[in-house]
Amino acid sequence: MDRKAFLKTLALLPFASKAMNLQDLHKVSTSFQRSEKMPVLFIGHGSPMNALEDNAFTRRIKKLGEDIRQRQKPNAILVVSAHWLTRGSFVTLNERPETIHDFGGFPQELFAMQYPAPGSPEYAKQAMELVPDLHGSDEWGLDHGTWTVLHHLFPAADVPVFQLSLDLYKTAAQHFALASQLQKLRERGVLIVGSGNVVHNLRQSMPKLMAGDATPHDWATEFDEWVKTKIDQRDFRSLFDVQNAGASGALSVPTPDHYWPLMYTLALAEKDEPITHAFEEVGYGGISMRTLAVG
Repeated sequence: MDRKAFLKTLALLPFASKAMNLQDLHKVSTSFQRSEKMPVLFIGHGSPMNALEDNAFTRRIKKLGEDIRQRQKPNAILVVSAHWLTRGSFVTLNERPETIHDFGGFPQELFAMQYPAPGSPEYAKQAMELVPDLHGSDEWGLDHGTWTVLHHLFPAADVPVFQLSLDLYKTAAQHFALASQLQKLRERGVLIVGSGNVVHNLRQSMPKLMAGDATPHDWATEFDEWVKTKIDQRDFRSLFDVQNAGASGALSVPTPDHYWPLMYTLALAEKDEPITHAFEEVGYGGISMRTLAVG
């Protein structure tokens, strides 16, 4: 459905039309079989065209998916995508989520792509039990921040998928706090994926994109490296305010939607868990493809 219409609906209603009531939530089983703790990912998803392309980035995330499946196939996947923005925080309850083509100006081959993974209302309901201000919705599917990534991570589309929205009215610190409440899902076999970009400035990138010039702006590289340093120092709080990086922060994060999913990944990193920079690249002026794996 049209995103503007959806946001307008959410502004008028405290819950989406078929959100679960509190009684229903208490019926959700809390005895899901425990598993080895699942890793957490942050994927710099970049252009939707990555769904079609064979390049260094797509080959790397394919390998990430293979490594995860060899270790333990997830029971479900929760994606926090930069492309589902709401008033309030929501998870999808759809049993058969739609593949949303929320973009324009791309080849028909991309619009024809489908990612027919089942939904995961059971795990979505458990997420709602863990986070008191999280609500259910069946008014969203899998947007391109989700399926263009999962197409490479889990090409068989045989793992149930649900999404968590980004509340436009929360701060980075509040998103981080919300994410920290989801830790128990990892013990239930849920792979949690933040999908956005550390640096995402399309206005500054368009001239280079149009010219086919992949070189990054200096400010984009500077901010991407600053974020890497803060992650390696485990100084996550400094990342809550991009202004801490100086002028490069405002240029790299003109709007917070693509940056906030990083908060969800970092909040779930336990004290002694390794954080691996699985892919590092800044290109086309102001797009960072930095990708992280926790655990």
